[in-house]
Amino acid sequence: MNAVPLQLLDTFLLDYHIGHVLVLTFVLVMLGSLPLRSRKILSLNAVLFGVIFVAVPFSMTDDIVYRAFGFVLIVVAPILYTTAE
Repeated sequence: MNAVPLQLLDTFLLDYHIGHVLVLTFVLVMLGSLPLRSRKILSLNAVLFGVIFVAVPFSMTDDIVYRAFGFVLIVVAPILYTTAE
């Protein structure tokens, strides 16, 4: 069994923080819910991730962009939910 050297894994992961992980998770969840063809589910996922982006401490994301993205999701997602059939 070949083990990945921990230093190689550590140098790869040092370039990323929780903001990157949340964006990747958001994209994967949205892609996963696309086959359902429900704008209500998409908007509920967007509201959930908007709250998560806003609730994550600023020191963990190192950038205001993620918090602003969370506020945008919180504002836009209920509009999408209301207009969904």
